[in-house]
Amino acid sequence: MSKVGIIGDKDSIMGFLALGIDIFPAYTPEEIKKTIHNLAEKEYAIIYITEQASLQAGESLAKYKDFELPAIIVIPGIGGSMGLGMNEVRESAKRAIGADILFSE
Repeated sequence: MSKVGIIGDKDSIMGFLALGIDIFPAYTPEEIKKTIHNLAEKEYAIIYITEQASLQAGESLAKYKDFELPAIIVIPGIGGSMGLGMNEVRESAKRAIGADILFSE
């Protein structure tokens, strides 16, 4: 069975324990980057990361962007959405299709 983990501040990720998702509280850029790499090495198939944490882990996220696994998915934190997750979906669609057909304005 594939493993699923989530990285972010404790308040934002604690509820995911009830879903059986492994939680990894991390606050500093170093903690966040190290956690991403550790989970990738431990063969986590899906890594959720809060938007706030993703802002501190730019190059680590970029390293895994084109990998099949782990899938790193940006989600809103407890403070609400900053729009980063939706922007990631938009950019992925543009790379795959070559045009922004999902979110035309």
